[in-house]
Formats: sequence, structure tokens, C-alpha cells
Amino acid sequence: MQSVEAIKLQTSIEGWAEQDPETAFTLPSRYFFDEGLFKAERDRIFMRAWHVAGHKSEFREPGQYVVVDLFDQSVVVARNMKGEIRAFHNVCQHRGNRLLDGRRGTTGGVVRCAYHSWCYEMDGSLRSAPRCERMKDFEPQQFNIPQLRVEELGGFVYFNFDPGAPSLAELFPGADEEMHRVFPDLERMRLIEEQDVIVPANWKVIMDNSIEGYHFKLSGPCHIDLAKLIDFKGYRLTKRDNWWTYIAPANLQAGEAYGVKLRNDPNPNECFFNIGMWPNNTFYTFPFSEFLGTFIMIPLDAERSLLRFGYYSSNEETAEVSKACMRWMNEQLGPEDIELNITVQKGLRSLGYDQGRYMIDAQRSNESEHLVHHFHRLVFQGIHGEERA
Repeated sequence: MQSVEAIKLQTSIEGWAEQDPETAFTLPSRYFFDEGLFKAERDRIFMRAWHVAGHKSEFREPGQYVVVDLFDQSVVVARNMKGEIRAFHNVCQHRGNRLLDGRRGTTGGVVRCAYHSWCYEMDGSLRSAPRCERMKDFEPQQFNIPQLRVEELGGFVYFNFDPGAPSLAELFPGADEEMHRVFPDLERMRLIEEQDVIVPANWKVIMDNSIEGYHFKLSGPCHIDLAKLIDFKGYRLTKRDNWWTYIAPANLQAGEAYGVKLRNDPNPNECFFNIGMWPNNTFYTFPFSEFLGTFIMIPLDAERSLLRFGYYSSNEETAEVSKACMRWMNEQLGPEDIELNITVQKGLRSLGYDQGRYMIDAQRSNESEHLVHHFHRLVFQGIHGEERA
């Protein structure tokens, strides 16, 4: 005889993906805290996905590297002495010692294990191992660190654990062109600042909050302030297969933004722009901010996420309005959103809630939640889709 929980699982997911979006109910609440579902996301979504390491300017010189941790895995992405950007596992092939702990850095072209001084090139190939010449049948190439796939899109470098995953170009057709359209100086971007914040909420709760305009004029004061900087009537949320955008022209009548007075001749192409790449990467700009922001939701466990906020600019010196906007994002809008993430996560645990209703209108208007529904369909397919051989 099936348990009550097994029956509930069966009935609540049966036919979920076939719902009419305009009358659909959301994913059941356990999708945001269940350990088994989280494990399926880890194995079937994230271990097959493309992950952002950084902008290519962060790998300008040989020896420059960035370390990215995901679950219990750690990856080094670096430019080697041949000028190639490579990714390899952050582990010595002798006894399993982790090689690099810092998030970013520059080496002289070699990574040295602190345990027994095994040294590796910046592509993971073994350069030297003390006393190896005394060892029987020791072949250095047998101890090269396994590499991962590396690709570039929109000026950013990605890596993937899955050798069989579709390429970035296959998954996100048109995304590179869209990023270059909004950021014509994308190639000249440089990192200004990065902040990591741990939030006690499932990564999908955070994504859901970021891809709908329904709450813009209805939640906290910072959201209302942001809405005043955009032409909300021109706000458009557009879904593609594996990526999405939400864009609005700037309110060119605004005289002030983020506590800074604006110049009298604003750029007519100023906009509010967000582009999301499945599953957890968002690139954006706020009106008048003069920066490109990265917003990456890195799952830590079923109910905790690390939010990585990166800020990039093509200006030789960071503009005052950029500094003001970053402060506003870090100290006001970000915390306002994070508080919503936390209270939603608590509510999803309530015995009084399981599924809600997507607020999706026929026009897919600026307040419609159709991107949330689209994102949830990708999650559902990622978890329950057929296993790849």
C-alpha cells in the first residue's frame, strides 16, 4: 500500500508539465527543500551545466586563474603559458591535496602542491614530482590533472563537468549577440568588485524573485525606486528555450539615481537589462549605472545558496554613479530582495501551503509571471527528464 507521501508526490506532479500556463499551478513546495529532489538537481542539472568562471579579462596574463567551487567540487580556470585558457580539477594527483584556496590570483605559470611539492602547469599537466626519477615505471603524463571543457560566450569564460553537454552556442543561440548589443564595449570590461552572500533559501526561490516584474511596484521601497528609473510600460519579459531576457528602456526624465545627480545629456540607449542563462547565471545592468553586473545563484544545499554579485566596467576609472549603484545594490535593493527570499523559504515549509497559482495573463505583460513558469518547466524537465545514456 502506498504511503500518503507517495500518493501526494504522484498526484501533485502528474501532468504538471502539460498545464496551460495561464491556469497553471506552481511546482509543489517540496521542490524547494526536499533533499532527494535537490540531489537530483545537483546530478542532473548542475553537473551537466555551464558555469561562469569570470570575464576573459580576468585571464589576460599567463598564470592568471580563478577558482570556482560547486558542491564538493573545486575547479581552476587559468591561462597557461601558451596563452590558452584551460580548466582542471583543483586537486593534486599524488595524495588528493587541494592545490589552490584563493578565489583569484596569479602564479608564475606553475601550481605547486603544498604537501609534497608536485608542480603542475596551468593546464593541469604535471611538470615535476620530487624523487619521481627513482620510482619504478613512473610516467609523468599519467598524473596530469583531468581537464574540463571551456567555452566563451558574451565575453565570459564558462566550464562544464559533462564532456557530452551541448555547447554554449547550441544551448543559447542569439545570447552572445544580445549581450554585445546591450554592451558594445563588452570586450573591454574589467572586474571592479565581487561580493559573496550566503542566503538561507533554495536557489530557485532566488531565481523566481529575479525574473518577474509583478512585485516591482508592490513590495519594498527599493523596488519602487528602481521602477521609477525605468519606463515600465516598455518592460518586456521574453523566454527562449534555455535563456530569457527582461528589458525596459530607462526613464530619461530621471534627474537622480542611487542618490547621485545625473548628467543632463543621458545616453538615449540607457536601459534596464537582464539576460538569464540556464540554470543559474544572470547578467544585467541598471539604468545609468555604467556597469555590467553578474548575479549567480550557487546552490549550497537544499535550503542555502551563495549569491555571487560581480560588477564589471569598461571605464578606466569607476564612475561615481557606478559606485553609488553598487552601494545601493549591496546595501539596499539586495538586502530587500534577500529578505523576501528568506520569508518565502520559511513559508514554503508551512503545512498550510503546497502550490500557488502563476499570475500569467494572455498578453504576457510586464507584470506576468510567465518567465517563472518557463524556468520551473526547465527545472522539472531537468529533474524528471529521461536519463542520458
